Amino acid sequence: MKTDRRDAEKLARCYRAGELTPVWVPDAAHEALRDLVRAREAAKKDQLKARHRLGKFLLRQGRRPEGLKAWTKKYLEWIKTHVHFDQPALEVTLADYLEEVDHVAARIVKLEKAIDEAVRLAPPEIRAVIEALQALRGVAQTTAATIVSELGSVSRFQSPRQLMGYSGLVAREHSSGNRVRRGGITKTGNSHLRRVLVEAAWAYQHRPNVTGFLLRRQKNLALSDEVKKIAWKAQQRLHKRYQAFAARDKNKNQIVTALGRELLGFIWAIAVHTEKQQKQLNKIA
Repeated sequence: MKTDRRDAEKLARCYRAGELTPVWVPDAAHEALRDLVRAREAAKKDQLKARHRLGKFLLRQGRRPEGLKAWTKKYLEWIKTHVHFDQPALEVTLADYLEEVDHVAARIVKLEKAIDEAVRLAPPEIRAVIEALQALRGVAQTTAATIVSELGSVSRFQSPRQLMGYSGLVAREHSSGNRVRRGGITKTGNSHLRRVLVEAAWAYQHRPNVTGFLLRRQKNLALSDEVKKIAWKAQQRLHKRYQAFAARDKNKNQIVTALGRELLGFIWAIAVHTEKQQKQLNKIA
């Protein structure tokens, strides 16, 4: 038997016992940014499909460039200038595939500009966390915006371990009695968040340094010393962990997934620190 009255009584008992987990409802700003970031992600998937169609078409026709890296500007110029067919049907097919590749590329550029504008116009609380997360290696603006829009207020997680469990990057467990059995990651929670975390974690296979795009980001955003200190600690620890796993002949995908889980701990530290600063500034104002 299942009725609203019985459900209400059960919820009331669980609430009194403190066994209910609070949920976060995104506000209008977070939800708008999340939809925009997901639109770009969908466009990237469409780009991959369009490139696969064109690439496989060229392979079927035996057209392969020599010494050109796929999908670079020179590669596309080679297709447009050197690939031609005697049959009109093949020419139309090639033109259609090329048009779709160009169309999706234009979509991505347009959406990335829209993300830049959305971040610039976002409330100070959102913009500050997005900027602070860019101190981390492998976390540029789009990745930072994805993390903030999918997580919302990171301070709602009492510890990094709780955030890691929410992401689904922790091992599933089937234990009973004295037997402990753990398997692959649970994959519960937010798949968009897991994707950007694993992508960012690939950057930590390289030796720790602050150069190039990362150095320019940290200078242009005028990040605090505390945030940069956490980001440097993340580089040192995660690279050391990567080397330790690699020395044990672990699979690279498994290594990067483990690093993505630990990266969440540093993301939690930076976001919580930044959110506290913003609350203090709001009180002063």
